[in-house]
Amino acid sequence: MWIDNVIILLAAGFLIGCLGTLIGAGGGFILVPLLILTHPQLTPGVVTAISIAIVACNAVSGSIAYARSKRINFRAGILFALFTIPGSILGVQVVKHVPSNLFSILFGLLMIVLGIFLFLNKKVPVSEIAIDKNNNVWKHYEQTDREGVKYTYSYNQLAGILISIVVGFISPILGIGGGIIHVPALVRWLKFPVHIATATSHFILAIMSITSVITHIKQGSYNDPYVYRMVLLLCAGVIPGAQLGAYFSHHIKGNTIIKALAVCLAIVGVRVFFQGV
Repeated sequence: MWIDNVIILLAAGFLIGCLGTLIGAGGGFILVPLLILTHPQLTPGVVTAISIAIVACNAVSGSIAYARSKRINFRAGILFALFTIPGSILGVQVVKHVPSNLFSILFGLLMIVLGIFLFLNKKVPVSEIAIDKNNNVWKHYEQTDREGVKYTYSYNQLAGILISIVVGFISPILGIGGGIIHVPALVRWLKFPVHIATATSHFILAIMSITSVITHIKQGSYNDPYVYRMVLLLCAGVIPGAQLGAYFSHHIKGNTIIKALAVCLAIVGVRVFFQGV
């Protein structure tokens, strides 16, 4: 099969790494539908295992680059990552009792609507998101990246925790890591600057996906030589792609990144929707 060609796998990994890191989403939204279309013989469990491994590789590589650029909010990232764990456990349990077709249809529609909203919604003026610094519900943060750009923002920590639980719940169902939901949530609802949101989301994604990969390793998901070879080749392409995506993130306007994310959300929504029809 053409997708099993070494060059194709390396190129696919490179593209996934570049785009996934650029928008802080990990790249699983590209790989999962690609595997479904080109490898219908693979079970959903195997597809998810391959995707999560690539997402983990991408997230770790991208997070290293973002850490060097000083754009990760580590305090928020660690806290939110910890709260994705109970959501993930809940998602695994609930999905067993919910008709998969109905859930796919409803959630696919939700993602399409969210994508359209992000694409059409104008950038929120700074004056509309100013927060009283005496309000203890909001955490106030200032950071300066390696290029000297200063970011001053406030975010609702409780809302971030609740959003992280939801992201953790969604991730095991879609098998795409959850970054594609976390980034717009950080930007639109928690008021993170776009570049801080993509970097922090990638860091959260690294912690989430590594945990999932460890679980899959214990279950023997990568014991098949065919699957193992595919993961290795995709990862070999993802690592440099993630570095390039992080580099380009410094030179692309934040609103452009959100537009790209909106398109990706809509694409994933269509994929999930028709999976349930």
